[in-house]
Order: sequence, then C-alpha cells, then structure tokens
Amino acid sequence: MRTKRMTVSQALIEFLAQQWSVDGERRERTVAGVFGIFGHGNVAGIGQALKQSHELTPGLMPYHQARNEQAMVHQSVGYARMRRRLGTYASAASVGPGAANMLTGAALATANRLPALLLPSDTFATRVADPVLQQLELPHDTGIQVTDAFRPLSRYFDRIQRPEQLYSIALAAMRVLTDPAETGAVTIALPEDVQTESLDVPLEFLAPREWHLSRPLPQRSQLARAIAAIREARNPLIVAGGGVIYSGAEAALRVFAEQTLIPVATTQAGGGSLLWDHPQYLGGVGATGTTAANRIAAEADLIIGVGTRYSDFTTASRTAFQNEQVRFVNINVASFDAYKHGSQLPVIADARETLLALERELRGHRVSSGYAARVERERTGWNAIVDAALAPTGSPLPGQPEIIGAVHRASGPRDVVVQAAGSLPGDLHKLWRVRDSLGYHVEYAFSCMGYEIAGGLGVKRSALADGDERDVIVMVGDGSYLMLHTELLTAVAEGLKIIVVLVQNHGYASIGHLSDTVGSERFGTKYRLHEPDGAGFQGERLLPVDLAANARSYGMHVIEIEPGADAVERLSAAVAAAKSSTGSTLIHVESDPLLYGPDGEGWWDVPIATTSELPATQRALAEYEQQREAQRPLLG
Repeated sequence: MRTKRMTVSQALIEFLAQQWSVDGERRERTVAGVFGIFGHGNVAGIGQALKQSHELTPGLMPYHQARNEQAMVHQSVGYARMRRRLGTYASAASVGPGAANMLTGAALATANRLPALLLPSDTFATRVADPVLQQLELPHDTGIQVTDAFRPLSRYFDRIQRPEQLYSIALAAMRVLTDPAETGAVTIALPEDVQTESLDVPLEFLAPREWHLSRPLPQRSQLARAIAAIREARNPLIVAGGGVIYSGAEAALRVFAEQTLIPVATTQAGGGSLLWDHPQYLGGVGATGTTAANRIAAEADLIIGVGTRYSDFTTASRTAFQNEQVRFVNINVASFDAYKHGSQLPVIADARETLLALERELRGHRVSSGYAARVERERTGWNAIVDAALAPTGSPLPGQPEIIGAVHRASGPRDVVVQAAGSLPGDLHKLWRVRDSLGYHVEYAFSCMGYEIAGGLGVKRSALADGDERDVIVMVGDGSYLMLHTELLTAVAEGLKIIVVLVQNHGYASIGHLSDTVGSERFGTKYRLHEPDGAGFQGERLLPVDLAANARSYGMHVIEIEPGADAVERLSAAVAAAKSSTGSTLIHVESDPLLYGPDGEGWWDVPIATTSELPATQRALAEYEQQREAQRPLLG
C-alpha cells in the first residue's frame, strides 16, 4: 500500500480538499475552504498545514481570516444554506476560549439543520504538560475539556486522541455533513500535540471521494395514506419549510399547488418556496404570519407539512390549527420531524421526490371552488394591508415597515435579504415580498443576535462561487449589530460586497415590545445613560454612540439617513447607490421602534409572572390566560 508521511493536520486538510458532494448532475466541494484564527493550540498544527498547502498546492484548500470564532461558523451556515446544504466551510479555532467561542455557532448550525465543520483545538492528549495554558480543570473528571461542551450541540462529535484514529473519524464526519436527515454541526476535536504528530497516510485516504445526496423515495403505503387524506380534505393547507429549499423542490411545489389549488404558507426557513405573487401563496404562517395564512390555518382540516420542523413560531405555540379534526401529513427526510404532532400520516422521504409523486397521483384533483375563492379573498386582503404598511408616511422617524418597504423597492428581484434576530424577522416574514427562491435568508431556528453580517458574508461567498453577482442586503438592528460587527473588516479585507442596512432603535426593539406585552414595561431594553437617582437605565438620555463612525473605522463606505419627512425616499436612493457601487456599504437609518407592523393574528407563548404587584403585569397575565385557552395538543 502506497503511503505518504504527513502530520495529522496535513492529512486532514488534504483529505477535506478531496471531498465532493454530488446531487444528480451537480458536483461541488463539500468543504469549500477553512476559516481560521490561530493560537498556541493550532498554529503549529492546522496553521502549519494550511501554510504548507498554500505554498505547495495553491488553491487546494483556501484559507480565510476571521475576526471572531463564532462568526466563522455563521459564515459557514450562510454559505451552506445558499448551497442547499451541498457545501460548507470548516472553522479552525485554538484551544480554550477560541474553541468555546464557537459553541454558539455550533448550536445555530444544528438548530437550523445546516452543515458546518468545526475543528476546535484541545489540550495535550499525552498530558505531558498538565495543566497547560487555557486548560479546563475539573477535579471530579480531569478528562473533561472545553471541547466536550460541543457534544450536545453537534450532530457528530469525536476527538482524535491517536493519529491512527484520523481515518475513521474523518470519514464519519463527512457522512454526517452530507446526510440530509442528520446534518448540523460536525465537530472534530484536535489535541494540540496530536495535530503535529506524523503517520504514514494511505494515498487512498487522500484520493477524491464523492458523497452522493440521498433522496429517499416515499414508501408506497405512506404515500397512499397521504393521498387518501388529501382527497378527503375539504380545507387543506401546505406549510412549506426549509426542506423545500434544501431539496430544490420549489418547482415541484409550484406545480402541485397550481394543479390542486391547495394554498401554501411558509415558515421562516421556507421563505422562497413559493414566490410572493403566486395565486396560491398566503405568506408566512404562525406567530409572525399573515392574516391570510393564519385564518386559513385555523380552519384547515389537513396540514401538509413539507420539510418543516414545526417550531412554536410556525404553530403559533399550537394555537394556529384550530380545527378539531385537523390531521398532519408530514413530509420530511427526518423521521424525527415527520412524526411531530403525533402524526399518523408521516412520509419519510425527500421533499422533491414526494411532491412529484403526489402530483402524478393527484392529477385532476382540486379543492372546491368555494374554498379557492376564500383563499383568494384572504390573499387579496392581506396584500392590500402590506401595500399600506410598506408605503412612506412622511414621519421624520420612519417605522420599521416603511424601512422594509424602502429597501424592497430599491432591491433587485434576485437580491438576498439576510436577517436573524430582533423585530425584523417578524416584519420581514409578513412584509418582504420574496421574488427568488434563494432571496429570503432569515436564520430563525436559533434567531442568533450577531448572525446577520457574518451570515451575509457566507451568502455572498456562495453567490460568487457560482459567478452570481446578486447583491446581499443585510438588515440588522443596533442591538444585534453591537453583538458582532467585526466581520465588516472581513468584507473590506476580501472585497466581499455586502449592503448593510443598520436600523438604529437605541435599544432592543423586539424585546422592548415583548417586554411591554408581558408587563415588564421595557425594563432593561433601552440604550440609555445610567441615571444616578435610581432610574437606572430607564431615563431618556441616549447613549452618545456613533455606529456609523464605527463602520467607517473598518473601512466601510457609510451613508447616513438623517431624520426627516423624506427619510424613506433617501433610504431607497441610498440602497440604489449601494447597489451600483463595487464595494461594501453600510446605510445607517434612525427609526421609531414604537411603530409596528400589521397584526397577522398570530400568538407566541411567553409565560407571564403568575403573581405580581405591578398593574401592567396583572393585565398581561389576564390576557395571557385568555390566549392560552386556544392551545391544543395537536395529536393528529
């Protein structure tokens, strides 16, 4: 057997460079590159391996700098979603705090069912120097280290403690990265001494290897039961989730909806499954959904869930589906999700293949004309509400819906809007009119503050990998911006063009609103100077922060929209100018956080203090108890 003498790190990097994901005629690298921040835990291992690869085989495994370990994983996830999970990046971090900084990213990747390869460094496997700098010491179990915290956050975890373990661990990691039902964060912990140890690596391990996407077909009996349920249903509704996007099932969904006239509502991850102006599209469903989708959902006797995990936002905390006879046909490649809500009609299969099979079997079947007319009335009514919400009001401080309208009017039909946390996801779910299947990128499984800029860079990397010059528009509130804005420097350093619309709310707009509804009266949600007289941070003196200057300090081009009656028009002009530019632009706009988007008649279960001396909390509890009466166990 022919071999090559290499370190563990060198062998791992060369191995990753030869892994390929295949879906039909589409073939691409599973790991497109490595993000890395180096410290004593990996500079001599993974760092040296990347340097050697760069010198001897340029381009074999591209390396990219990052400014924050968490942001590396966010970039990987943004990239992976745009690749429909066929490709991702690896993220290499040093031992201790560097590794721990990736934990949030690991949780985000796994919660979103999106692949990300994590290579955190670990302390000495030999323990020859013990304890080392940044080692976690627990007297009851000295074998536990920081990297063990990745175990519950990863879909696959292992630690290479001997060089010979590299082969089985690397192959197992690739299996999970490329498995549609199992994917998420994949973590290979690398002790800093083992990274530098040598072994004779079989050339077969370093040869190109293909991982073909699994598209399981629906079982005949499961499909037959689903078909029978659809034929019997009087008021069916399709809930399209992220699985539609990852499977590339948008065309199949469109044809099925047009043939049967069954209306479609989308989750946050499913945005783009059906475009906004399609006659069967009702918009988002659930807590942040539209009146059109939620009213139809309330009466539906059959929910056809396609690639959705049924989060509490999708089900409006189990208040969305009010029909006592409602049943669930759950089409999902993961049985864990297919059986949710006690469904007796799971279809454990690929979304695209199942929709194609349903279309063949249900040709000629349509919902009643009365139901179709009802769907059209709700859809038309909601679109009129959106028209009004997006229109400029002339207020000196525009509300968030107006800001969304201004950005949308200036954006192109193939542009991608990126968002994750705050009040923006709710308003975007209701108001953003998606014109491209990959044009809506809202990370809402983890709703991680700080995701937006890094995730936007991942989206841009994916577009550029296809030679696609579409613009990436990152919308972010000041609270989320302050959490993780350092990747603006990455955009500047690599010439990655993104457009960042920074909405200045002077605090946490989303949680401020939620605080009001639960009776906490916005306590701790405003960015204010501390008042020494006992008012704390509840006064009216704004912090003297200049986020526009912060962005300029990174080398970003910045456009500031000053308050005024024409602020919305100037914002649209700024987005248009940013689109015509070749570099990254940040647009800073002041908003009125008390101007809310239209109510979509959805609800979210946030428990209220059951005993309180505050009248606001008492009122909130009374309303909460009334809302809870609509919750259902959903056992069908």
